[in-house]
Amino acid sequence: MSDTSLNTDPEKTEAEKTSAPLPTVVEQKRQSPWRAPFVFALMALALIAVGMGQSWSVALAILNMSLVSALMAMGLNLQWGYAGLFNAGVMAFTALGGLAAVVVSHEPVWDALHAGGRGLALSAVIVFAIIATTAFISTQMKGRLRSFAIFVVIVAGYLVLRPVFGGAVNAVEAVDPARTGFIGGLGLPIMASWLVGGLFAAAVAWLIGKVALGLRSDYLAIATLGISEIVIAVLKNEDWLARGVKNVTGLKRPVPYEVDLQQASWFVDLVSRFNADALANAADAAAREAMLRQMMIEASSAFVKIAYAGLFTVVLLIILALCVRALNSPWGRMMRAIRDNEEAAAAMGKDIKARHLQVFVLGSAIIGIAGAMMTTLDGQFTPGTYNPLRFTFLVWVMVIVGGSGNNLGAVIGGFLIWFIWVEAEPAGRYIVELMSANMDPDSPLYRHLQDIAAPFRLFVMGLVLLIVLRFSPRGLLPEKVRHS
Repeated sequence: MSDTSLNTDPEKTEAEKTSAPLPTVVEQKRQSPWRAPFVFALMALALIAVGMGQSWSVALAILNMSLVSALMAMGLNLQWGYAGLFNAGVMAFTALGGLAAVVVSHEPVWDALHAGGRGLALSAVIVFAIIATTAFISTQMKGRLRSFAIFVVIVAGYLVLRPVFGGAVNAVEAVDPARTGFIGGLGLPIMASWLVGGLFAAAVAWLIGKVALGLRSDYLAIATLGISEIVIAVLKNEDWLARGVKNVTGLKRPVPYEVDLQQASWFVDLVSRFNADALANAADAAAREAMLRQMMIEASSAFVKIAYAGLFTVVLLIILALCVRALNSPWGRMMRAIRDNEEAAAAMGKDIKARHLQVFVLGSAIIGIAGAMMTTLDGQFTPGTYNPLRFTFLVWVMVIVGGSGNNLGAVIGGFLIWFIWVEAEPAGRYIVELMSANMDPDSPLYRHLQDIAAPFRLFVMGLVLLIVLRFSPRGLLPEKVRHS
């Protein structure tokens, strides 16, 4: 072995040895401070292009759902980007937020409550008694006797609970099932459901976390995905809770209705003044009246969407500010230290499972808030529409493309991916039309192209993900790294 292969030099003095530079970690490339504004500017230009090329109604609809999607991405980024927790159950927490919108804002169905309300209340008492008794036995007994006693309590409780709960459910669902068939809600303003949706999601996340957060990341993903399917199955089949697959429609709004705006004198005057030149060029009074009526329809729709966008933007900015503050706090630095090296953090006395539970609950709460906001925007709760592709996979793509560990990255990922998700379908149809313009409609290739026009968005999403991972593996706005 040659002398150059050894890290020793007998001719070096002791001072030279001690002054030699320590090995350094290869630093990541510094991120340009203009990258974030540039990406957001491109997104704004894309929305403006949709408004001018398609319609402003479509552009505003994309904007509103982009704001909601950005919130979902921020919640998942809090779990994955901060703590490395693989949550594959985003769908469930979104649906729980939607359920909160029903429970809070829908008017109570008094006939259903009279028919089965007492039975449901008694069922809740029985469930609480089972849980309390089980907890008492767990603390007072030991060994096989404890296991046997818990088993007996659970079986006995189930036998008592089943007829009470089943009778109450049947009574509730029998009350005018075509229109109601459920207990309704509290009749409160629907914006209150946004906080309640966060609480619902946080409560379920706490239960999941107490059981599953000790598992390895891949096992945690499987557990959260399975539990999310259970939550959706319950919402689909328990009609007494939120009508199941029959859906709950006509939920309250935090903004005015289009019809009310069209009848409001101040709004009519506003639209008339804004379009004074166009109305002045009308041929006669009848044409002017018809033109104004059409303008009122379009303006009222845009006004409602802008009002939603304002509310959603306020919520997004508040949660973004809180997440940024948390990331830059000692708590955020501790979470990233745990994410990067759990063993070292545990050796320093950090309670890894407790911290993971904290961030898992907080991230799920944000997703629940977003779910309640989405149901508010839709005006209805439809459990059948919650699927892993839309509410888990797509949100994960938002986080990955935007930049895991960067709050602004999660926001831009939500905007970009939802924009592409919506626009990929009409773009696919346009491309198919160009490719098949001169083809025989009876040819197999023509029919095949027509068949792939609808799912073209899936190809586009995969292509976008591959391109981003190839040229920017850490996302469009990567996590900021402190350089000494």
